[in-house]
Amino acid sequence: MILVLLGTQNNSFHRLLEEIEKSITDGTIKEEVIVQAGYTKFKSYKMRIIDFVSSEQLEKLQEEANLIITHGGVGSIVTSIEKEKKVIAVPRLHEYEEHVNNHQIEIINRFSEQGCIIGIDKIDDLKSAIQKSKEFEPKKYERNNKLMIKTIEEFIDKI
Repeated sequence: MILVLLGTQNNSFHRLLEEIEKSITDGTIKEEVIVQAGYTKFKSYKMRIIDFVSSEQLEKLQEEANLIITHGGVGSIVTSIEKEKKVIAVPRLHEYEEHVNNHQIEIINRFSEQGCIIGIDKIDDLKSAIQKSKEFEPKKYERNNKLMIKTIEEFIDKI
């Protein structure tokens, strides 16, 4: 099962679900897809879409997932990699009104550089990331609060 996490931001991430639906249609994705959609309203007969789930239900879905595709939210990424799951992360972008700025690019790049996730910048790279995930062995995540604080400080300095 593939779990898609869109977090709880009050913005749509329609673009990612459209690309996942294309990947189901063309056979890139062959397994069941469950989506925690948050505020993203999307109709599909190819995916099971749930707006919000409890913490317990989310944890259960993460445990059952073979692959997690998520937005660039720290919470979604960290809870998934702490469970040693394969994660593909796609940033919500300001230019599509998916977020207030592009900080998710930086977050994804940090985790990707550490080898914990497969981070992509462009939605068009999702299919190749799904293929890559079949061989991808994520590095074990170790909490590094200093690195996270540095990332946040760098982000604040840019504002």
